[in-house]
Amino acid sequence: MPNNSLTIQQLHDAFLLFSKAEWRQRTIRGFNRSEIRVLFSIMESEKAGVPKMKVSDIGKKMMVTTPTITQLMKRLIESELVERTVDPDDKRSVGIELTDKGRQIAMEADEQLNESIDGLIDHLGADDSMKLAELLTKTFHYYYERNREL
Repeated sequence: MPNNSLTIQQLHDAFLLFSKAEWRQRTIRGFNRSEIRVLFSIMESEKAGVPKMKVSDIGKKMMVTTPTITQLMKRLIESELVERTVDPDDKRSVGIELTDKGRQIAMEADEQLNESIDGLIDHLGADDSMKLAELLTKTFHYYYERNREL
């Protein structure tokens, strides 16, 4: 195996840069990235014709535990961005749905994200942007599989 120390250092430095990137730290109307991701998940579900999601389904979609989603839900419910509804046919089944306010914030965040990505495409060019998307996806799958094995 060749000496990868230069490549390791360059990748290490590149990953560290992302901890300072504005897209990770930006809030939307005071809501953090994790809370916005929950709203996105519910909004995507609505678009797919499923207006109410279970907490466990949101967790699976976001690849986090149900207790993590439950904690995020508390603030989103208090802020009136989502609401819990009980299934009349099964009182144990609770659905989570966006309120109008939650939908508005999710759409606003989606617009900001799309503008940011559009700017990145303009900066990198279409070909490099596609390469970046492929490489980031491969990187995710590498770390996801690696962590599952541990």
